[in-house]
Amino acid sequence: MTRYTEGLENYKKKIAAITSQEMVINMGPQHPSTHGVLRLELITDGEVVKEIIPHLGYLHRCFDKHAESMNYGKAIPFTDRLDYLSSMNNSHAFVMGVERMLKIEDKLPKRVEYIRVLVCELNRIASHLIAIGTYGIDIGAFTPFMWCFRDREHIMNMLEWASGSRMLYNYIWIGGLFYDLPVGFEERCQEFVDYFKPKLVELDDLLSNNQIFISRTANIGALPADVAINYGCSGPMLRASGIKWDLRRVDGYSVYPELEFEIPIGKGDMGTLGDCWDRYKVRVDEVKESVKIIEQCLQRLRADFKRTPDFDPRGLVPKKVNLKAQEYYVRAENPKGELGFHFVTQEKTDVPRRVKARGPSFNNLSVLPELGKGQLIADLIAILGSIDIVLGEVDR
Repeated sequence: MTRYTEGLENYKKKIAAITSQEMVINMGPQHPSTHGVLRLELITDGEVVKEIIPHLGYLHRCFDKHAESMNYGKAIPFTDRLDYLSSMNNSHAFVMGVERMLKIEDKLPKRVEYIRVLVCELNRIASHLIAIGTYGIDIGAFTPFMWCFRDREHIMNMLEWASGSRMLYNYIWIGGLFYDLPVGFEERCQEFVDYFKPKLVELDDLLSNNQIFISRTANIGALPADVAINYGCSGPMLRASGIKWDLRRVDGYSVYPELEFEIPIGKGDMGTLGDCWDRYKVRVDEVKESVKIIEQCLQRLRADFKRTPDFDPRGLVPKKVNLKAQEYYVRAENPKGELGFHFVTQEKTDVPRRVKARGPSFNNLSVLPELGKGQLIADLIAILGSIDIVLGEVDR
């Protein structure tokens, strides 16, 4: 029996076992609180959720097959479309894998590495602002949503200035960058940091200590650490359960080992460890740490690794990627967790035999039936929002 037929049989058994007091409710795929085209089939007893059956496939992006039909360089724009809210981080992971297979990772100029980290951390803040803002509006708070989008707009303007695109950047290339930072970018970025710091304090105060927000999120959807590990959760979802696991520290890729930053974890300050409030607060604290990283990158770029006339951001970009037949897995810390790419290469061609993306949103979403069991329907919205998914990465 295949996995599909086994899952189908289990699904039929669950539906057949529904009693006269229970009811099937479809949440999605068009409901605004589902954060994308996700369908959740709920078996409920009144307002209490007894069972959750997720249905995927409404936004299938065909990433794996796209990547297997073109060369490595041409596949980079398709990585942008996985988690389209953190395109820089996606392409950074993909590019690192190819560079390691080419054995050119250690040859990259430091300016290239610091620019990569700078734009990735800007993109991380932009992604978390979406998570925080939409989560506020899920709960019923409209003001944080507007504030987050206002501040995210500044980041999008800067990344558009650097790459020419507002969301899908294709900026980080194998062996370098599409282009050096525009003249004056570092100064403008510092101006944004100075502007954003007090705004972030206001945003934190607006939600974190709001009694209505706390009532809706504390002690709701608590995820124990062992359950998070067993389901393959990562990123803020895992760290909110008290586990200090961040690939920027664990793997120490790029120039992250040269930078100082903390790894925020959940502490159960307002309720149970690993509840919805903890997952929200970890993201707020991560934004603060990303601001620290950005300031350090700007300081290094302006003092130690200044732009020079002979600097070529495409100096190591290969015309053709020639690789030996091998298998390689690369991973990086995406805003939502561990983003990994498994490459199976083949000789005499720069087109891979197989590319498998491991998206954090898919694994994080898989724990939803466990978290939502026995919760109220209204609380299920709070739980789903706290996971922070992007369907382009779930369906791939």
